[in-house]
Amino acid sequence: MRSFKHPKRDDIELTRVLYALSDPARLDVVRQLAAEGACTCAALDGGRPKSSMSHHFRVLREAGVIFTEHEGPTHVNELRRDDLDNLFPGLLASVLGERIKKR
Repeated sequence: MRSFKHPKRDDIELTRVLYALSDPARLDVVRQLAAEGACTCAALDGGRPKSSMSHHFRVLREAGVIFTEHEGPTHVNELRRDDLDNLFPGLLASVLGERIKKR
């Protein structure tokens, strides 16, 4: 089984993250991961075709929005919340409609 390519935290670019979040299907995946934590690809597909979702997962992964790893025959995805919050404070909270805590 081949491993997935993930950008290092310092290599994550805002333009790629914004592009990844611009698609409704990918945004649904991010919302679900933010609400539920790590999930398999099957749990995140929303009834969409596997081929389409493979593309969406790749875009999210290559942009640095999610981290995907193998667990046996399944792939488990996790939101890279800490990395994104450190690089782009407030971005995910804004996109997800969360209240931003004032300091």
